[in-house]
Amino acid sequence: MSVKEVPFKEASGELSSTIRYQAAAGKLGKVIIGRLLPGTDVIEGIEKICKDYSIKSAFVSLSIGSLQKATFMLAMAKEGTKLGIVYTEPIEVPGPIEFLSGLGVVCEGGTEGELETHFHATFSNEKKEVYGGHLVKGKNPTLATIDLSIIEVLGVRLGRKFDEETGFVLISPESI
Repeated sequence: MSVKEVPFKEASGELSSTIRYQAAAGKLGKVIIGRLLPGTDVIEGIEKICKDYSIKSAFVSLSIGSLQKATFMLAMAKEGTKLGIVYTEPIEVPGPIEFLSGLGVVCEGGTEGELETHFHATFSNEKKEVYGGHLVKGKNPTLATIDLSIIEVLGVRLGRKFDEETGFVLISPESI
């Protein structure tokens, strides 16, 4: 896997900046439509479905429902770091929570058979306050339901590894 660097031209025709990316082409595999039952953690539930259906790489393209509480992290400014940000300590919002939407990527973890899920969501509380961020595994129990779709990706290994440039563990797609 390599980083692609492509010169980018503005509408005026002037060379502006370079677009850089990592990518790997794959194919869609199984499509799982499911429901997480009351008390099931969102990320743990997604990973259990993937394990039960032998899915190693996938994306969660749709999820809606409700939570007993929401626990998440988000980026905040911090001077002296590579990108000028760090992630907050977990923030907990007491429920009931209306789970408005969630999207994520399921990938192979560092240990054989282990899965890691990078999942972001937006949600609101009964005060009509809207929140969003990176969900914390094991801390987001379903209230009534989380309805979701999981789409398997074949021919691509989605792994997470430390990225020297950013200082974060990030998804690194590789063709297999």
